[in-house]
This record gives sequence, structure tokens and C-alpha cells, in this order.
Amino acid sequence: MSLRFDSFVLAASTADLADEPAARDHADAIEFRMDLADDPLAALEAYDGDLPILATNRAAWEGGEWDGTDEDRLETLAEATALAGVDAIDVELASILEGGAEGLLETARDRDVSIVASAHDFEGTPPRTELVRTLTEAGKYADVAKLAVTAESTADTLALLSATEQLTAHGDAVATMAMGEVGSHTRAVAPVYGSKIGYAPVDPAEATAPGQYDLETLAELVGRLE
Repeated sequence: MSLRFDSFVLAASTADLADEPAARDHADAIEFRMDLADDPLAALEAYDGDLPILATNRAAWEGGEWDGTDEDRLETLAEATALAGVDAIDVELASILEGGAEGLLETARDRDVSIVASAHDFEGTPPRTELVRTLTEAGKYADVAKLAVTAESTADTLALLSATEQLTAHGDAVATMAMGEVGSHTRAVAPVYGSKIGYAPVDPAEATAPGQYDLETLAELVGRLE
């Protein structure tokens, strides 16, 4: 198990595991977007890369493209935890709170696969107290609590970074970022405040969220700020 998230992990986001060799120089892991791949389990079974995989099977209602029922989506993610390259999975906090992900979480723990519980706000940035509350709630169920918001002002980015610092100082593992142009710098700066995961596409044209830097650029920025 190489994804414990006790230090910052830079994940190269892709729906094609053939991108892994190109990511090795800059990334610590691959975030495999199962919902964007044609046959994700077959791709994972055939994977023979060096980087550990964080498997994400994102629901359409959380910005992903999974085409099927939520039950099937979570079951497919559970199947992925049995495959050799998968060291961690991402599960939406909403799925956990609705009670549909209990079996998945149990399966992941039984197989020593780390869990990231994630929440995304594509409309804006809630008040700081709500950011802290969401991260704290997600942290109850996971090894890392992930929160992505949409920044409309620098005040929004400051609220996110402040919440990140507070949770980190409390001993919680969190991953935070602000989407959109105003928030793009948080992807480089949040690790300074304790954020444990960063995401970037290998190819700038393949961004999976607004405001993402490409992998090489983000690796350089994070490295300089360390």
C-alpha cells in the first residue's frame, strides 16, 4: 500500500491508463476516472504501470459521466478494490450519507484500500464554517476528506485555505481546491496549508475540472512552494 496520504500526493487524472508512463516523472499516483472510460475494470485488470491508482467512478449528479444506476456504480468501484494496482478509491460524501456506500466502504477497508470521501460545489463557495463542517463530516468515514468548491472571489479562496489549515492543525487529512479561474492558484497553494492531494491532467486539453493546471506545471509550482 503506497497511498497513505501522510504527505502530499500529486495525482494525474486520466481516463486512459496508457497515460501512466507520461505521468511518472511528475505524479505520485494516477487518478483513474472510471466513469470516463469505456471498460474500466478491464483497463484496471490489464494495468502494469508503476504508479498506484486512486480509482474514481464519479456520479453524474456530482459532475461525472457514469451512465447507469448508483448501485451499479458503487458495485463497480467495489470490484476495483480487488485489483492489484488500486490503492485508494474516491466515494462521494453524499453517497455515504444516503447509506448506499456502506458495503463499498467495508470492502475497501477489508482490502486495505484507502478511502477518499469527496464533496463538490459547482455553484460557489459556502461559508467557512460550512466548509469545516463538510470536511469534518467526510473525515468520519475516510482516510482523506476532499472538498472542491467554485471560487468567485479571493475571499472564497481564503475561506477554503483557512478551513484547510484548521482541519490540518487538528490532525485531519484533507484535500481541498477551488475550481474556476479565480481559484486555480489554490491547487498550487493549498498543499502549503496541509492539503494532501492535488489533481492535474497529463495533457492540458484533458482537464476534468475547471481551472486545472497541467501535471508538469502543477508539479513545478508545488515543488517550488514546498
